[in-house]
Amino acid sequence: MQATDIQVKEGTKNYNNYGAWLRQKYNGQRVFKVIIDGGFTCPNRDGSKGYGGCTYCNVDSFTPSVSRKNPSIREQVIQGMERARTGNRADKFIIYFQPNTNTYAPAHYLKMMYDEALSYGNEDIVGLSVGTRPDCIDAEKIALLESYTDRFDVDLEMGMESIYNDTLSQINRGCTHEELINALNLVKNSKLDVCVHTIFGFPWETHDMMLRYADEINRFPQIKFVKFHHLHIVEGSVMGVKYKREPFKVFTLDEYADFLCELLPLVRPDIVIQRLFGLSDRELLIAPNWQLKKSEIQYYIDKRIADRGAIQGSAL
Repeated sequence: MQATDIQVKEGTKNYNNYGAWLRQKYNGQRVFKVIIDGGFTCPNRDGSKGYGGCTYCNVDSFTPSVSRKNPSIREQVIQGMERARTGNRADKFIIYFQPNTNTYAPAHYLKMMYDEALSYGNEDIVGLSVGTRPDCIDAEKIALLESYTDRFDVDLEMGMESIYNDTLSQINRGCTHEELINALNLVKNSKLDVCVHTIFGFPWETHDMMLRYADEINRFPQIKFVKFHHLHIVEGSVMGVKYKREPFKVFTLDEYADFLCELLPLVRPDIVIQRLFGLSDRELLIAPNWQLKKSEIQYYIDKRIADRGAIQGSAL
């Protein structure tokens, strides 16, 4: 299918999607995330666990350039909300600390940053979202995040990436799947909304291995949200260098859409799916380049899911 063949449409989806969930929760208001770069690093970048970061990662590939350029939290929040208001007709906002590991600091320092980011929106800020690693979560930091839940919806996003320790080792993750399980146990009865992030398409993982991610996610009732991404190879990453030397198999759009049609029926129906795919800046993307805009990819995948009659949770 060519880009010109695709007409983006709104409608009911066969899965519990985040957009519909937000609209229902906030009475039809348009809620957008404002991405904030807090200047954090990661323990597998600064030497405490390793150097170089995850082999697939170039932080710039998933951080908007406007966030990278703004020097202060205040400017990022104010300008981010204004862009969303003018460009997307946003009504309310979720402050999203996304790049790197956003709990990788003492709790008192984290409080200072979160407080500052949440102080500029008056009634317009409704949520706080914090992306991190499972090995950078402890009871004190959970208590800090929970302290905001009387005023905001707070979600804690942790990178699962893979359920296999061999994969986590190969990508220089610097933590194990058991550490994710430990972190999930810490938030078992928490007020926080927990999101896990996964990546599909590591070349050494088989189709069946990837489908088993659903079983692992399903067994933790504290997981409320998921983000599914396909592996993409970006400039500035260790994996990008290796791919240029010796290319390996990555998903085509058809293959990935078909994979999601198999995966979604295996996923617990109450889980809200925040994303079905990831997309980096085109100037940084090496592969796979599907030659479509984000909205076109979304429609293509949604149409394939509908055409196949794939319904979230239907195989459970």
